[in-house]
Amino acid sequence: MTTWSVPRRPCRALGLLLLVFLSFLVLRRYLHLEPGSCDHEVAQRLDWRGLISPWLRQRQSGLHTKGQNFMLEDSTFWIFGGSVHYFRVPRAYWRDRLLKMKACGLNTLTTYVPWNLHEPQRGTFDFSGNLDLEAFVLMAAETGLWVILRPGPYICSEIDLGGLPSWLLQDSGMRLRTTYKGFIEAVDLYFDHLMSRVVPLQYKHGGPIIAVQVENEYGSYNRDPAYMPRIRRALEDRGIVELLLTSDNKDGLRSGVIDGVLATINLQSQHDLQLLTTFLLSVQGVQPKMVMEYWTGWFDSWGGPHNILDSSEVLKTVSAIIDAGSSINLYMFHGGTNFGFINGAMHFDEYKSDVTSYDYDAVLTEAGDYTAKFFKLREFFGSISGSPLPSPPALLPKTAYESLRPALYLSLWDALQYLDKPTNSEKPINMENLPVNDGNGQSFGYTLYETTIDSPGVLSGIVRDRGQVFVNTVSIGFLDYKRKKIVIPLIQGYTMLRILVENCGRVNYGDNIDDQRKGGSQHMLRGELLTLSICLAILSPSQLLSRPRG
Repeated sequence: MTTWSVPRRPCRALGLLLLVFLSFLVLRRYLHLEPGSCDHEVAQRLDWRGLISPWLRQRQSGLHTKGQNFMLEDSTFWIFGGSVHYFRVPRAYWRDRLLKMKACGLNTLTTYVPWNLHEPQRGTFDFSGNLDLEAFVLMAAETGLWVILRPGPYICSEIDLGGLPSWLLQDSGMRLRTTYKGFIEAVDLYFDHLMSRVVPLQYKHGGPIIAVQVENEYGSYNRDPAYMPRIRRALEDRGIVELLLTSDNKDGLRSGVIDGVLATINLQSQHDLQLLTTFLLSVQGVQPKMVMEYWTGWFDSWGGPHNILDSSEVLKTVSAIIDAGSSINLYMFHGGTNFGFINGAMHFDEYKSDVTSYDYDAVLTEAGDYTAKFFKLREFFGSISGSPLPSPPALLPKTAYESLRPALYLSLWDALQYLDKPTNSEKPINMENLPVNDGNGQSFGYTLYETTIDSPGVLSGIVRDRGQVFVNTVSIGFLDYKRKKIVIPLIQGYTMLRILVENCGRVNYGDNIDDQRKGGSQHMLRGELLTLSICLAILSPSQLLSRPRG
């Protein structure tokens, strides 16, 4: 051992000197943090100035409850959250939206995770580009925001099938949001992949995620009492160690509670605030109160008006929620856009699909611009923050484009020759069961059904959700939920009958999500069942340009 005794003392002294120097640098960084950042808030709440180095203090208890308060480590913590969905905002604008959230006086980002976008085909995962969840969460941390993650598997969110992948519906006996074997096995495989990305981003691992939500508004569905405990175990078994939450509206609150998981409420009206102090107290005792979704506006449906909620009413309700001693999350802070065909739908008395815009009349517009709600809420949160808020970022530049007439285009009928061979079937095939996309069916868009007829008559059939009927290439009308019959006019000889069926969006909320298979059903002409050929009518420009012509 004597051969080691000589070099150990100078190494130990040098190491101690280096540790003191690094501690000084890190301490100096925290003493000069931008006010409002999550690191700055931690420094204030935990009195980092009394420590040699904040990096030497291991994160231990994370966000937890103590009586009626949230605690982050050993200090009281208020959640002032806002929802922004990374999949609805171009990645180039993520930082802008997050900086505006900080400037409004919020300290926590909440976001859903859409399973259908991340696993478009069974076993094939996509977390790239605009779906880079990890980059979004880390960017929130860089901006100074904590994160509450809402990974589903069902998320509602006015997205197709509530964020569940359509290939689940290939199973004719599928029972979504239950412990049905086919569903829960798919959830397990998805969570295996997703949680491997999420676990390192948790607070206790040095990341910004301070809480995770178990499913979403299950009390309003409530088909299987074993389901929610099963989803909770699926999260915990894969390494989720942060505070777990549930989230329900007033109609589902009683059925959505799980033992050992903090219940929160979703609302818009001040009249529902009594549930914070009455019902929640009765089911879980003295616990912190949280409005997980305060709806700052509402989504729009095709054919309906744009929903608007007055900014003064928003301020009044937010103030009342805080005065009631509750933390809050603004849903939405910034809504964004339902890109492509990802919008969902509602179907109670009448089928209504959601529009492409997810503006939501939120705190920021769809384009990310400020609203009266932003400035009123910024003044309010600034008055209770205890420190000056960062200045609102300048608005991003906009461009007005002149009208453009396309010089080149290809009609649907001209494009058919470049499609793969159609599928012939004596029985109708819905989109989800079409033999395409490596056996995963078709998730979004249009399907063209066609057959030959030799006489006129009355065409009857059920389509989901809207079918444009053509004789050869001439449109003769539509089939939909209300119109289920159409007259085929007089024709000469054999004629091509075509039905172009559009999936306008699978229901994202309600009891009928198991029945969201899209496309054509049985079609009858003069009481006779038609045999149809099925063509996919969706082609990207790159597919068309890459195929040989003539």
